[in-house]
Amino acid sequence: MRIGLFGGTFNPIHIGHIKVSAEIKKAFKLDAIYMIPSATPPHKKSKGIADARDRLEMTRLAVSKLEGYNVSDIELKRSGPSYTVDTINQFKKTLSADASLYLILGTDAFLEIDTWMSYKELFKMLPFIVMSRPKKSSIVTPEQLESYILNNVSESYAFQRQENRFVDNRYRPIYIFNVAPYDISSTDIREKIKKRKPMGDLVPEKVENYIRKKGLYL
Repeated sequence: MRIGLFGGTFNPIHIGHIKVSAEIKKAFKLDAIYMIPSATPPHKKSKGIADARDRLEMTRLAVSKLEGYNVSDIELKRSGPSYTVDTINQFKKTLSADASLYLILGTDAFLEIDTWMSYKELFKMLPFIVMSRPKKSSIVTPEQLESYILNNVSESYAFQRQENRFVDNRYRPIYIFNVAPYDISSTDIREKIKKRKPMGDLVPEKVENYIRKKGLYL
């Protein structure tokens, strides 16, 4: 069974999160995707972040009708900061031995991974799927990614252009996957809410209703 682990603050979860994960699910023939809202993000200030239970519920509402999607509260059940290495270890203990796990994350998060707890262990544990999301103002080139990987992870990683991945005998592959450039951000959505502007089609209707009902981000 092939499973993608897609973690994040999801503050709030939006259509972009759902569409890019669906692209990855199809391209990598994943049987399931686990959406994993973080409890206490170690790299983000808590100000402006909705309560973890609210973010968990919004994530559940967003994917409730989607086949092959699951929402995990694994990080909410742990005390302290949400370290990815702990989350993956817990998944490996609870899932069947034949499960193949993939870690899904965006380029921006990947380029900060050297600041994560025990980050090099992650590259021994499972393959990465790094979403490349082109923006007009900021485009990370393959050369920049390669430089970062060689300098911060392992200088033995080599790029296989046909597979669009980096490989190393000591570590798991790092796949670079170009997703459609959805111009949506949780920050922009929170600003709209604060100014009491309509969210339009940026979030699923159930998520918008939940935000309005709970008075989040005002």
